Amino acid sequence: MNRRTFLTSAGTSALIAPFAFACTKNNGGSNSNGIDLGSGDVGVLNYFFTLAQLQAAFYVQLVKTPYTNATADEISLLTDIRDHAIGYSGFYNTILSITAIGQLKFDFSGIDFSDRESVLNAAKTFEDLIVSAYNGAAKLFSSADYLQVAAKIASVEARHAAYIRDLLSYGSFADATIVDMNGLDVVNDTSSVLNTIAPFLLIKLDASHLPTN
Repeated sequence: MNRRTFLTSAGTSALIAPFAFACTKNNGGSNSNGIDLGSGDVGVLNYFFTLAQLQAAFYVQLVKTPYTNATADEISLLTDIRDHAIGYSGFYNTILSITAIGQLKFDFSGIDFSDRESVLNAAKTFEDLIVSAYNGAAKLFSSADYLQVAAKIASVEARHAAYIRDLLSYGSFADATIVDMNGLDVVNDTSSVLNTIAPFLLIKLDASHLPTN
């Protein structure tokens, strides 16, 4: 299976899941600490929704203004990743319904979208971070259905990360910076992930009600 087919089929299969999950009303909303992601499973879903929105916004800009000398194959595959991210963002928005945090705005002014290294290094940072975020937070779900969906999406995100890393340095998709001595992926907790993406957010998020274990 070639890379394009692999990414496309992976992105489609990850969304084969129930869309009619039950949601409880978000006990948060906007407050002095920013937009409250909520608590329990709703909070974790909004956390992943935040990451999907970040990823989608980044790749929308990337595809709209490709870096200099981007090949047709690169643009095609990056467009696939954009479409996956948009799909995941829509998926989370749908299942969260009235408990969703809404559409966020991002600042990517520190990224030179005309420069291949700048763009791909930013993409690598986002993809590695998102994989580590799923590894760290999927276990926080109390619902087995949500956990199953998160696992499917996480596997696709790992393929995104591998592809981006191979564009920068072929064969680096499983190097020591993302795989520990036991052969396991890096895990980051919600606090670390949100602190990393905070400079790209135009509004503050309140993650104080998210489950921690």
